[in-house]
Amino acid sequence: MSSKDIVVTAAGELFGRKDPGAVDRWVSAAYRQHSSLAADGPEALRKLVAGLPEGFRYEGARVIADGDLVMLHGTYHGFGPQPLVAFDLFRVDADGHLAEHWDALTPLVAETLSGRSQTDGPTEPSDLGKTEANRALVVEFAGKVLQGGDYSVLTDYISATTYLQHNPEAADGLDGFGAAAAKWAEQGKNLVYKTVHKVVAEGDFVLLQSEGEFGGPAAYWDLFRIADGKIVEHWDIIAPVPDSLPHSNGLF
Repeated sequence: MSSKDIVVTAAGELFGRKDPGAVDRWVSAAYRQHSSLAADGPEALRKLVAGLPEGFRYEGARVIADGDLVMLHGTYHGFGPQPLVAFDLFRVDADGHLAEHWDALTPLVAETLSGRSQTDGPTEPSDLGKTEANRALVVEFAGKVLQGGDYSVLTDYISATTYLQHNPEAADGLDGFGAAAAKWAEQGKNLVYKTVHKVVAEGDFVLLQSEGEFGGPAAYWDLFRIADGKIVEHWDIIAPVPDSLPHSNGLF
C-alpha cells in the first residue's frame, strides 16, 4: 500500500469506524505526537479514539501525499461544541505504520467574506508532473514574501486575476488579502512568518507548515493551489501556540 492509502485506511478505521483496535494494526509502537489534544504514544491515541462521542464524524475534503508525509484536510464534527476544520499531517514509517502526527484545528465559520467555505474547492491533485516546480515556487514565495516581507513581488507568485480565498476573514483577490492583512494589523496581529518547518507537495497542491507570530506565537498552515505558475487558491489555519502541551515533542 502507498503512504496515502495507509493513512486514508487508518484514519477511516480510527475516526470513521471509531475502532480503538485500529491502533494495533496501523500505529507504530514509537508513535510520536505533536498535537495539543493528545499525549504521546499509541496508547494515548487509543484512549482518544475510545472516548469519541456517539455523534462524532469526520468529513474529508482532500488528501495530499509527498513521500512518507500525508496531509488530510477536512472537518471534525462532534470533537467539541462546534465543528472544527483541521489539517492533519502524518508520517508513515518504512513498515507502513503511522509514526508521527501534527495538526492544526480552527472553528468552522458559517459565513465567510469570500462566500467560500474553509474546505470547498478542488479536491484531487492534478498536474502531477509539475510537483517540484510548484514546490519551488511556493518555497521561493515563502522566503521572499511571507518571511522576507517583500510584498512588491506579490504578483510574481499570486495570480492578480484568479486568486480564490478560503480564509473566512478575507475576500477573493489580492485586494481581499490586503484588506484582511490591514484589519489584522489594526488588531495587533501582524502576519509574521519566522520558520517554515515542512513543505508537502503533490501536483498543483503545496502545503506549508510554518511558525511565527500573529498577535502571539502562532502556527501557520497554508495550502496553496498553483495553476500556470501562479498561486490561484488558498486555504489556511492560523492557530495559537499553546503555553503547554500534553507531551514534550513540541508543536512542530
